[in-house]
Amino acid sequence: MKPETKNSPLSPPLNVTARKWHGGWELEIVPDAHYTQVAHLSQAHKQVLDYLDTVWPEDEKEHEEWEINIIPDLASLSNDLIAARKKMQEADEIRKQAAEATRQAVIALKQKGIAQSDIAFLMGVSRARVSQLVATA
Repeated sequence: MKPETKNSPLSPPLNVTARKWHGGWELEIVPDAHYTQVAHLSQAHKQVLDYLDTVWPEDEKEHEEWEINIIPDLASLSNDLIAARKKMQEADEIRKQAAEATRQAVIALKQKGIAQSDIAFLMGVSRARVSQLVATA
């Protein structure tokens, strides 16, 4: 159910376009092109509520119930952002594979009778880490 507004020409759900600028983020509340700013994108939702409550204080209670969609306009950076996120996911998968390979190597070395301090030296990890990995065997 959509909340009713008394005085505001806007109605939920609100789409807010966030554009980066040197002072933070410009927030365009569409469709009627109302603007406000915020230093950090994480504060955008609250800033939009504060703006609405300031401009239309009679509707303050209703604004809290509105659905507000913050949509960053990163067109010039979207390809870089997508590529970076993909590489982060790939790196995380490689890290998991490396951790498993390290665990298996440590266990194999321990089964061959190699001392934990020597395994730590060979693997480039601490003796405490070797102990943790041996304990998982």
